[in-house]
Amino acid sequence: MPTLRRVLIVEDEPLIAMMLEDFLDVLDREVAGTADDVAGALALIEAGGIDAAILDVNLRGGEQSWPIAAKLAELGIPFILATGGAGDSIAEPFRDRPILSKPFTMDGVEKALDGLG
Repeated sequence: MPTLRRVLIVEDEPLIAMMLEDFLDVLDREVAGTADDVAGALALIEAGGIDAAILDVNLRGGEQSWPIAAKLAELGIPFILATGGAGDSIAEPFRDRPILSKPFTMDGVEKALDGLG
């Protein structure tokens, strides 16, 4: 059983979020929650029970996941940044974090999560 079992998904595209949920289920992990914006994600983090997270960098309405990444880093919760863009779209403090490139594959998600811990 994976050590980082309960995974938060932050993704603003419902079909992609559902695909990630399915991937996690197949990979014997649990969805700790799904959020499509910064406020929703921060509320889920505050509620606790998260072992790791997959953060879509660019969210709806021009929002970016940096406040979520900062909170996770502060709490010592590992996370993966999901992006379809180039590495230069990653904010400076998070450039050392693992990147999951879109489009996602189950193999890519599994390797990224296994690399966290």
